[in-house]
Amino acid sequence: MKRILILNVNGEEKEILTEINKTLLEVLREDLGLTGTKRGCDLGVCGACTVLIEGKPYLSCLTLAVDVQGKKIMTIEGLAQEGKPHPLQRAFVEKGAIQCGFCTPGMILAAKALLDEHPHPSEGEVKKGISGNLCRCTGYVKIVEAILSAVGK
Repeated sequence: MKRILILNVNGEEKEILTEINKTLLEVLREDLGLTGTKRGCDLGVCGACTVLIEGKPYLSCLTLAVDVQGKKIMTIEGLAQEGKPHPLQRAFVEKGAIQCGFCTPGMILAAKALLDEHPHPSEGEVKKGISGNLCRCTGYVKIVEAILSAVGK
């Protein structure tokens, strides 16, 4: 069964006709072409599909798109402003916190939510804040360094 959904994604209203049982991940990637949100485990374990809904991190693979109508959704594509990377995006590049890049969008959005709530986190708070996001490449050291280096920027 299809339905018209109106979603606020990255500050823009998007109207789409889609199946009502589609996850937010599927709608973002398939219907809106926003492929920065990655499909990882489809079980809510890896964090690759993390997006922000009303500023809080959510796993888009476990969230029905129909349930987030009227809420502000931010994907990695909406983080840069006026063509300039967000300080977290710059920090990840500068600190070498990106290797394969698959976990990076979800990791950066989880970090943004953390810094928005706790502007000056400790190393332990950063580790806890990104604990729902798995990375198989970096060992997390450079990711934590990147997040801490973005504090206050």
